[in-house]
Amino acid sequence: VPAPAPPERRRQRSRHRHAVRHHRRPAHAYHRSARHPAESRPTERNPHPMRPTDRPTLVAVAHGSRDPRALSTVTALLDRVRELRPGLDVRLGHVELNEPLLDDTLRSLGTTPTVLVPLLLSRGHHVKHDLPRAAAAVPGGDIRIARPLGPHPLLAEALAARLAEAGWRPRDGSSRNAGVVLASAGSRDPESAADTRRMADMLGERLGGVPVVPAYASALAPTVPAAVKALTARGRHRIAVASYFAAPGLFAGRSAAAAPWIAAEPLGTHPALARLLLHRYDQARALPRAVRRLELSAA
Repeated sequence: VPAPAPPERRRQRSRHRHAVRHHRRPAHAYHRSARHPAESRPTERNPHPMRPTDRPTLVAVAHGSRDPRALSTVTALLDRVRELRPGLDVRLGHVELNEPLLDDTLRSLGTTPTVLVPLLLSRGHHVKHDLPRAAAAVPGGDIRIARPLGPHPLLAEALAARLAEAGWRPRDGSSRNAGVVLASAGSRDPESAADTRRMADMLGERLGGVPVVPAYASALAPTVPAAVKALTARGRHRIAVASYFAAPGLFAGRSAAAAPWIAAEPLGTHPALARLLLHRYDQARALPRAVRRLELSAA
């Protein structure tokens, strides 16, 4: 049996074990997370955190309308976006009819890195031609173009909420007597029509399986009255019109007037629309420069 260690050695071993158990990293080991907590981990509001000076400017591109409610609605929507992403520089540009025009907004930004987010609900002429043309006109500009807002589940959420505000009830989703017309602007671009059809399917799923028929205020068939007639022929007499427009305007008003039962308000300032706008911004911001240029050339 080995002899017990002397008392002094036992005290040294005890002090050593105590030091190991209570070892602390030096203060500089915590330096990064202590000084930059927002940069070290993503937050719920912003899944791609960056310093404010590193974030490109977000330019929301609206179509424009002679209806004065359109400009005030878009302005209020962008206020929601700013609340969701404090410190982000958010601007507005219009394709036509309202100021500021997109060209003027981009000219004022110069070579500031920018992401154009279309407040447009499908692919079409404006997304494929007008936005790339405006971006190409800025000498030395670092401009990315996001995808249009639709189709997307967040739009189905907003459309369903607007229908509920107008009087749609949950049980209408499974009723054999109910139907919905998804009224949109319309475009001759076949991809735009495909996007709208997909959005109609998503809304139907969101509402519980009720038939949702896409209809158009211009360029394509069926019109809203024709879609209402088609649903009536299928035995659907409780027909609502969902307003697939970003803001009030001529087409939205004309579509609502054709509703035989209830007509929902346009998407407007619904919170889901603000979240979707930031989602499209984050998607475009994450693309490598080479991919951005390739997509711009393809458009």
